[in-house]
Amino acid sequence: MAGIVRQPIDIKSLEHYISQNVPEIKVPIDLKQFGFGQSNPTYQITGANGQKFVMRKKPPGKLVSKTAHQVEREYRIIHALGPTDVPVPKAYGLCEDVSVIGTAFYIMEFLDGRIIEDPSIPDVTPEERTEMWHDAIRTLAKLHRIVPKDVGLESYGRPSDFYNRQIKTFSTITKAQAETVDIDTKESVGEIPHINEILDYFRDPRFQPKDRGNPIHGDYKIDNLVFHKTEPRVIGILDWEMSTIGHPISDLINLITPYLLVNQSHVKKLSGFAEGATPGLPPRDVLVKWYAEVAGWDPSPDLTWGIAFGFFRATCIYQGIAARYAVRQASSAKAKENAAQRHPMGRLAWDLVKQARDESKMKAKL
Repeated sequence: MAGIVRQPIDIKSLEHYISQNVPEIKVPIDLKQFGFGQSNPTYQITGANGQKFVMRKKPPGKLVSKTAHQVEREYRIIHALGPTDVPVPKAYGLCEDVSVIGTAFYIMEFLDGRIIEDPSIPDVTPEERTEMWHDAIRTLAKLHRIVPKDVGLESYGRPSDFYNRQIKTFSTITKAQAETVDIDTKESVGEIPHINEILDYFRDPRFQPKDRGNPIHGDYKIDNLVFHKTEPRVIGILDWEMSTIGHPISDLINLITPYLLVNQSHVKKLSGFAEGATPGLPPRDVLVKWYAEVAGWDPSPDLTWGIAFGFFRATCIYQGIAARYAVRQASSAKAKENAAQRHPMGRLAWDLVKQARDESKMKAKL
């Protein structure tokens, strides 16, 4: 999955840093870049002895958002979770000295397993597919059982007011992203449709889920997991850039999003999620049940609100990809294609907000 280096760095300077700080890596090194990694360029380092490692860095140039690309946070949480039963790659070191390769970066273990982009998980038996989804859910629930202070993450984020903080953050981010101008076309990325009405609904305290204060990944989905090469189990969770202390339902919604797209007209659907199309794919309600059994709480009462917010958040993320593409900072090979998804995702988000708003009003009358 690693190939040509699309965003070059100073290899000699990196080798000097490695020789002084990461003795596990034998220099000289070979460097390749992965095709995945929407916001933080991700590289494969191969040491002189053939051993592989992974480096994550901030993108070059002026950043569109000050709250994004926080590789320092990624390093901190995978380092903290290392001794727990939550599977994460081993963290070897964080470098915040921008003189080394131009931006902050960290180095972690290379997990030799399977990264699966299609959440219908093709090319496995129905039994394996069921267990891979089961373990993805089980792994998420393990993360949400972690008590932040037990692993030194009590200052990683505030345990209360998670969704209000999210709303404030995304309202700031989406405004900056909307104003970003393409360096070639000179056209701005543009606002999310009905953005003010969407934000007004989410800010209403009558409808927000109650705080729980768990560690959350922030972008938990099948293609951010590494599965064992031959066994149906998760050996690592990747891409912790958006992690914090917050409400666990946000991670659950993110994971089951493919199920939520099945009956939507705006966006492209995954063929494997059509009813009965993929044997062994667990039903959505079974996933929620599995989660509740391990996590120790039932997320069902908050699902409708959480789904609406999840799709608004996803729209902001796609808009962010468009903003990074506009200034040519997007590191993924699929950046342009993903940027275009902000339009159908925005229409879907608005439909779901209207649905959640109507349901919330009905509940308030009861």
